[in-house]
Amino acid sequence: MAGELTASSEITHELTKVSRPWLQATRIAFFAFYACTLFAALRWLTSNVTEVGAGNRAVVLHMGAIVREQSSGLLWAWPKPIDDVVLVPSAETVIERHVQTLVRSKAASDADEAAYDDDEGEPVSDALAGSGYLLTGDGAIVQLDVRVFYKVSDPRAYVLQYEHLLPALDRLVTSSALAVCAARDLDRILVARPELVASNQGDAEQREQLRKELVAQINRALSDLDQKGAGLGITAIRVDVQSALPRDSLNAFNSVLTASQQAEQDLADARSDAARITQQATQQADRSLQVAHANASERVAKAQADTTAVNYLAASIQNRTEPDLLMRVYRERMPVILKNAGSITTVEPNSDTRLIISGAEK
Repeated sequence: MAGELTASSEITHELTKVSRPWLQATRIAFFAFYACTLFAALRWLTSNVTEVGAGNRAVVLHMGAIVREQSSGLLWAWPKPIDDVVLVPSAETVIERHVQTLVRSKAASDADEAAYDDDEGEPVSDALAGSGYLLTGDGAIVQLDVRVFYKVSDPRAYVLQYEHLLPALDRLVTSSALAVCAARDLDRILVARPELVASNQGDAEQREQLRKELVAQINRALSDLDQKGAGLGITAIRVDVQSALPRDSLNAFNSVLTASQQAEQDLADARSDAARITQQATQQADRSLQVAHANASERVAKAQADTTAVNYLAASIQNRTEPDLLMRVYRERMPVILKNAGSITTVEPNSDTRLIISGAEK
């Protein structure tokens, strides 16, 4: 019996030697699993313990309901799914949004390019014909490329509407741009006719006010949503607008502008020619007047010279200073006169006798 006990103790001792490494391995695995579990639990408990940066704000949702918001600093919150932390831009952060709904679609642009490059290209469908175009108050069309800059004014509303924020903002900007353009003429949106820029200073001021009016219209639409309980939690602070004409309209305006410039050039040339012709006519008239004055003076002088002898003769006859002067002049002048006469007939008043004297032949 003692031998059997000794043999049994030896077998137990041998089995203990064999199972000891497995026990140690199991113990080590258990402690490792326990440590990992504790680390995972600690990591989960502190998953929502984070630092909020200076450019952000944190909104804490407890079981889906907004309970608080916190600015920059260390944030303590329960882990998910108990609490959910959403980071929101700070009130000083400006966010930019390029409104794609105002840009002409790629399909419509491709169709325009095809029709422009090939006169026989397929026409743009009715669904694409008006995309990217806005109607102005005077019946014209214009394209606007708008970039809106906004800030988050209400973090709670921003978080609630985050999934629908950008599409709603695009629709608001599009409707605001449509309203602003409909209240303006084309010249108050862009410089469509450069020849009228100098004469219409009011239009230039209206073009400068376009951005401010668009910002005001967007903020009015956002305010209306706030009053209806569906606010987006943002405020527009600035918009950048690039306005342009459609290609066909631009070509038409360029043609009109070219024709206007050519007409103005022709008018300027005509005015220059008229001024030159007027100057030449004035100079010619001045020369003719000077020549007429000179000829008149010369003729007056000649007439005065021709009448000097007659005046002298008349004065001598009247004063009887030289009684023989008349006969002397008669003798000097009569041969010359008779020489030029073909024939002379003299008639004595008191007699019927006629004397015919034949003059010299010329």
